[in-house]
Amino acid sequence: MIHDLRFAIVGAVIALVAPLPVAGARPDPNQGSEITHQKSESGNHESEEIAAPLQVHLPREVVVQGNLLTLGQISVVRGEPALAATAARAGLGQLSMPGQKATLDRMTILSRLASQGIPAQQVRLTGAQAVTVRRQQRTITAEEFLEVGQTFLRQHPPGPSICETVPTTQPRDMVLQGLVQDLQVMPRFAKAAARGHVTVQINVTADGKECGVRDISFRLRYRGRRVVTVREIPEGTELTPENVKVETTVADQPEPAGWKPPYGRVAVRALATGTEVQSDMLGAVPAPVLVRRNETVVIRIQRPGLLVTAVGVALQEAREGEYVRVRNADSSRVVICRVNADGSVEPTL
Repeated sequence: MIHDLRFAIVGAVIALVAPLPVAGARPDPNQGSEITHQKSESGNHESEEIAAPLQVHLPREVVVQGNLLTLGQISVVRGEPALAATAARAGLGQLSMPGQKATLDRMTILSRLASQGIPAQQVRLTGAQAVTVRRQQRTITAEEFLEVGQTFLRQHPPGPSICETVPTTQPRDMVLQGLVQDLQVMPRFAKAAARGHVTVQINVTADGKECGVRDISFRLRYRGRRVVTVREIPEGTELTPENVKVETTVADQPEPAGWKPPYGRVAVRALATGTEVQSDMLGAVPAPVLVRRNETVVIRIQRPGLLVTAVGVALQEAREGEYVRVRNADSSRVVICRVNADGSVEPTL
């Protein structure tokens, strides 16, 4: 009984979901025509898409290896095999300069196909409205060349105490056409024309073929020391660690061998505070005065096996090695004498 009840319920549900047709009604001759018409329209649309014997799909941008452009390089060509092969070979010009780009629109492409005997009615274009074409290339920029040169100088310093290299020339970019598998950038020293400069020559080869050379000149900067006054120094004052200081600096010329602070030398003119001391600002410490005017001096003549001395009066002051006039105390005769290190004087005979 339960089994019969289940069948009854299922039958009622089926009756509600799928109602029976009205008895005696004639079938509508147009029933199902809408679906058939839609399918027909869809079929017509598909037939229009494939009606053209040649289909060409255009990307927005494409990179090519050669400089001669063909439709097969810049697009996807499909259709009847013979027609597609002819279209793929259609020439579209060439890229004659490094880095050059070309833009090909649909009208240009249809015009080139027409010159190959393929009218526009046989071509269906899809994709972009125009294609930007550029040649496959590798560009070595000026910044890359400079980095190669500076790295080479850091690894092979041309002299001691070099702390900086300043490029004085700007190299040009180098454009390498096509796909480069093995790129070699080889720097080496070249002859420099100016003192304090060095030239690095960079040779470029791609896949074993020489592509070009770039010469870059660098100005060399050296680590060194300088002397600066820490207070005002009057003329004739001796330089000491109290009135000058030594600073580390960078200069265009290397520090002289055996450099040392100029302590003990004398300023030949007044130097203001903060002045960098140059060699022409200094002089040697004058020797002390050994003979003073109107002082009594010993006149001495010494030869092998002979020593003669006398007393005289100096008529002027003088230092060691200088010449002075001396009056002999016994004869009152004035003679020219050279001052010795011990303060005695020796006549010039």
